[in-house]
Amino acid sequence: MDASGVKVSDEIHKAYTDIKKSKKYRYIIFHIKDDKEICIETYGDRDATYDDYLQHLSNVGPEQCRYGLYDFEYEHACQGTSDTKKQKLFLMSWCPDTAKIKKKMLYSSSFDALKHALEGVGKYIQATDMAEASYECVLEKCRSTDRS
Repeated sequence: MDASGVKVSDEIHKAYTDIKKSKKYRYIIFHIKDDKEICIETYGDRDATYDDYLQHLSNVGPEQCRYGLYDFEYEHACQGTSDTKKQKLFLMSWCPDTAKIKKKMLYSSSFDALKHALEGVGKYIQATDMAEASYECVLEKCRSTDRS
């Protein structure tokens, strides 16, 4: 349980193993249920795209916040080598500017509880609009920690 009083549901630990080790899903989207517990809202199949993920965030509505865990794949080239495929799990806090302040505060103060439950995530991203959540923006953030 975090400072906000929100706890992480037990199902999240198994789902995290499924996405991290078994590569069962492309993404998982979480929501805070009844202002008390972080629960899984939906899963994205392994063949789902980043656009599918963004579409789901968009479809929940302009006043809704979510967390998203995404298994991000991209090309990376070290100097003098050919491109290699890299994977990085990132956890996104999606809180649109249009969401109510109380909801944004709840999601913001509960983010640490989810971070602690999902040990080993490669990157944490906070997005308040589709530009910050865009593929290009996320790619840049994931590459920022790669060696060149």
